[in-house]
Amino acid sequence: MKVIGLNGSARKDGNTAIVMRHVFGELEKEGIETELIQLSGMKIHGCLACFKCSSRKDGLCGQRDDDGNALISRMAAADGILLGSPTYVADVSPEIKAVMDRACLVSRANGAFLRRKVGAAVVVARRGGAIHAFDSLNHFFFISEMVVPGSSYWNIAMGRDPGQVESDAEGIETMQVLGRNMAWLLKKIHGC
Repeated sequence: MKVIGLNGSARKDGNTAIVMRHVFGELEKEGIETELIQLSGMKIHGCLACFKCSSRKDGLCGQRDDDGNALISRMAAADGILLGSPTYVADVSPEIKAVMDRACLVSRANGAFLRRKVGAAVVVARRGGAIHAFDSLNHFFFISEMVVPGSSYWNIAMGRDPGQVESDAEGIETMQVLGRNMAWLLKKIHGC
């Protein structure tokens, strides 16, 4: 089994990546392969609503001049997807939003290939707005017919400066519980 994580932060290896690695640590303890993909520096356009994904039915977005299709293909191949975003104006980053919009439409146009995959979201905030960002990520999972595990609290950690999130003990514990619950769910779905 494999879980990919899409880090929607503009900061490579910043707070969002740190909390995602805490989730991954628990998955890896259970023998689940993980891969962190950092969207920082990638070229990802927003959805154009061109519906070429519906007419071509090749599992790809009609836009072929950015990194979007490579990400969508990796999402289609994974057993689980972890989405992470910092909080930008009480919502997700534009990069993660572009991937979600395009992957959702491509999946729905191509047999709902995201259906019944395990999906989980993590959010980092300096202080506020994280619940709305968390909801935005979860809405992607729900509309894509994915299965979402819970944790001991909302999957949110606090920190602004790189590394500051490590001092949020409750946030880190929440990520670890999420990782254990995600591993349990993946194993149940795959009959392990």
